[in-house]
Amino acid sequence: MLALKDVHAFYGKSHVLHGVSFEVGAGEIVSLLGRNGSGRSTTVKAIMGLVDGAGSVRWKGREILGKKAFEVAHAGIGYVPENRDIFPTLTVQQNLLLGQKRGAKNPRWAFDDMYKLFPRLKERQHTEAGVLSGGEQQMLTLCRTLMGDPELIMIDEPTEGLAPKIVEQVAEYLRELKRRGISVLLVEQKLTIALQVADRCLVMGHGQIVFEGTPAELRGNAYVRKEWLEV
Repeated sequence: MLALKDVHAFYGKSHVLHGVSFEVGAGEIVSLLGRNGSGRSTTVKAIMGLVDGAGSVRWKGREILGKKAFEVAHAGIGYVPENRDIFPTLTVQQNLLLGQKRGAKNPRWAFDDMYKLFPRLKERQHTEAGVLSGGEQQMLTLCRTLMGDPELIMIDEPTEGLAPKIVEQVAEYLRELKRRGISVLLVEQKLTIALQVADRCLVMGHGQIVFEGTPAELRGNAYVRKEWLEV
């Protein structure tokens, strides 16, 4: 569904991505791993049109590199940023409403689905989002993106700063996406969740893909883990 070929990205004159190429198939979970500064978040932002890029990003056969972020979103790609962008003065339910795509026919997700995935959100549905805990805000951000009914969802560091119990809820959320046929590009630094849920793992270093393989292959590759993942 998603295919990157020789993608380069820039922040001003700073050249950050150096020829990134990979694919994400229908209903597939792909983990994009690497240390901080390796280019993972920039890759996702290049797909979304949030940084200047060159090369090719094709979505279901159509070139989207250079499109505006709202155009990419309307094409069926959802993006959950690392900084948990929520509307703090709006309630949980109002935040979810803002995620709905106008005119969508037969959407796969409704409020009941969100509240089933994360019951805590149902308890807090009339609470202003700004007073939620970090874990609750992460749940809300994930669910608000799903309300837009994306076919691919890109999630940047969803478990950062979360308690182990919430991390497991996020892992189950990712499995549910797969069960519903939604593709996932998961940007992560932690090997644990990536190896649990991914069909394939990509490892980045210095703005390039330095490894691609199954979770089992990554688990068995001590060199890649030591050189590019372990702090």
